[in-house]
Amino acid sequence: MQITPAEWDDAVVQRLAAEQQAEIRARYGGKEEPGTHPSAADVSVVLVACDDDGSPLGCGALRALGDGVAEVKRMYVVPSARGRGVSRAVLRGLEDAARDRGWTTLRLETGPLQPEAVGLYTSAGYRPIAAFGAYVGDPDALDSLFFERDL
Repeated sequence: MQITPAEWDDAVVQRLAAEQQAEIRARYGGKEEPGTHPSAADVSVVLVACDDDGSPLGCGALRALGDGVAEVKRMYVVPSARGRGVSRAVLRGLEDAARDRGWTTLRLETGPLQPEAVGLYTSAGYRPIAAFGAYVGDPDALDSLFFERDL
């Protein structure tokens, strides 16, 4: 497996992000994600994991929030690649990219119907926190779970 940087507008990234959002909507009865959706204007880091043959396996991104803090966005692994350590490798890559930029804290939003995500983040040292940023006061985020890790 190889993890490489990409641009937010890259076709592979957009396909993986669309698959991630479709899966989220299916899990949550059609609900859209809370908060501000990521865009090329605010995503600073995008990583794509690919198999040795170049097949995309997953992705993840970071959005700078200011004051040394960034948000993890669009963590996703294609179903056929799950259980192979792809998400853990992408998360490590994002953490390394954050450190390279001088960011000291990563935050994220996930949901209670994503136990595999909660397991990944807690096992990687993320701790529960209150809502942050655009999620504060967002009625669509009432059931969300928020995590943070100091790097």
